[in-house]
Amino acid sequence: MGTISVLLVDDDPLVRAGLRAILEAQPDIEVAGEAADGAAVLPLVRQLRPDVVAMDVRMPLLDGIEATRLVLRSVDDPPRILVVTTFEEDEYVYETLRAGADGFLLKRARPAEIVHAVRIVAEGESLLFPAALRSIAATRGNDTAARAMERAALTEREAQVLRLIARGLTNAEIAAELVLGTETVKSHVSAVLTKLGARDRTQAVIAAYESGFVAPGAGG
Repeated sequence: MGTISVLLVDDDPLVRAGLRAILEAQPDIEVAGEAADGAAVLPLVRQLRPDVVAMDVRMPLLDGIEATRLVLRSVDDPPRILVVTTFEEDEYVYETLRAGADGFLLKRARPAEIVHAVRIVAEGESLLFPAALRSIAATRGNDTAARAMERAALTEREAQVLRLIARGLTNAEIAAELVLGTETVKSHVSAVLTKLGARDRTQAVIAAYESGFVAPGAGG
């Protein structure tokens, strides 16, 4: 893709300034705008049409969970949403991912990791769940999630692909692991998302853990 436009959403101006400086130092990334609260996100998304929203989780008026839900149900072609958080084991982070966010980024991440996260999410890949979030996902497991996984009736190859997605592998890495072409892997990933009714890879990973299809210790 061309230049990646990013909307920064955080109630701390120093965090926004730091992210802006890091991202705008890259030739392929531009910061389209900033917001200090989730309540301002929807109008700015409609106005600026960013590719990625870097969204803080905890904000005073509207938190990242509700702001994510609002954008995804109100915008026809929504941006990718990257959760920006201080604590990776935060229940708020998990709930924001369940609401439809595409990945998460720790505020203490190194500049190269921040840039990588934005690029990966913009390209449609998902970021690996850390162990803490995998454990939270497993505790949310229930019969409804398990039955939904059964109804999906994944083929053996699709099941393999889902397990590798849950490990955080990209399409290229999955192709190498299974000795398949990248386009074939893309077709399998698309089939998995369709059968699971998942918006993207992150939602598929959540379904895999909550249904018990993948055990918490299997990621990484």
